[in-house]
Amino acid sequence: MPTMADVARSAGVSVATVSHVLNGTRPVLPHTRQAVLDAVEQLGYTPNGLARSLVTSRTRSIGLAVSAISNPYFTEILQGVEAAALERGYSLLIADPHDDPAHERTVVQLLHERRVDGMIVVPSAHPHDLVAYLARHAVPTVFLDRLISSGPDTEAGGGPPFDQICADSAGPTARLVTHLAGLGHRRIGLVAGLPGLSTTRERMTGYRHGLAAAGLPHDERLVVHGDSAEDGAQRATAALLSLAVPPTALVTANNAMTIGALRALRERGLSVPEDMALCCFDDFEWADLFSPRLTVIAQPGRELGARSVRLLLDRLAAPERPARTVRLPCTFVHRTSCGCPAQPEEGTDS
Repeated sequence: MPTMADVARSAGVSVATVSHVLNGTRPVLPHTRQAVLDAVEQLGYTPNGLARSLVTSRTRSIGLAVSAISNPYFTEILQGVEAAALERGYSLLIADPHDDPAHERTVVQLLHERRVDGMIVVPSAHPHDLVAYLARHAVPTVFLDRLISSGPDTEAGGGPPFDQICADSAGPTARLVTHLAGLGHRRIGLVAGLPGLSTTRERMTGYRHGLAAAGLPHDERLVVHGDSAEDGAQRATAALLSLAVPPTALVTANNAMTIGALRALRERGLSVPEDMALCCFDDFEWADLFSPRLTVIAQPGRELGARSVRLLLDRLAAPERPARTVRLPCTFVHRTSCGCPAQPEEGTDS
């Protein structure tokens, strides 16, 4: 079985250089790195991961805790995380916290006990126990998609700084509202997400800003919570439709709630956009197969996942650096559910 020394002789470099290439512990000139990789391929060398982890105190593994893995949006995030991790030589351990704060704390502890080098976590609406655990054990962590509020456990109290990454929410939601208002709608409803999530707060803020920009009053009766789920959105949309003066247009705040809203409209025998204009947060693979095709805000799911890995590896390389919160732009995808005439699909950054 070939050894690291064999790889070094074949590539004409030192054993230390081979180690730096395979472990990513120091920059190596591109031509030297390629010579090492070619020698590894030619000799069929397989690094001993267990021995390497004992020497470096690193397992080159990342824990990913994300709920609703079946959701197309989170599937895209998972694909981005996995591709970026594998590209950098890291394996991935995945757990589903089911958006349950108690279960979330348990699965993160289990991942930590597997000695992952760091965590990427999509937190629940009430992540207090989770944050306390991560801070207490100084686990390098990136919070993804949903932001947590800074507090004594995250920095001032001596715990590690947490990096965070998400897509813009407020501005793109406001754009959906102003687009509908520009089409003449004056009663625009919002099917908001689960209370407590940063995405819910920010999209509700964007909704209010959109109304204000269009010169429309904010009517609390037109805001309902679908709890980020299909069934919840179906019930919430039915409540909006039962108002004495129902809305003429809807904004749904995630893809699952879009499906629930469409089910509620179908139950009432209402058509989109003839009876109800509809704009949605989250694009998904079949959004342009609906009739009408859905006007949406598309989030950069794969890029969010990939960037979260880079943030985590930056944290591992420089544990003392200040925490960063990164926001990525979304794209407005103009189709026909808003009531506009059919036209070639266009995407515009928001």
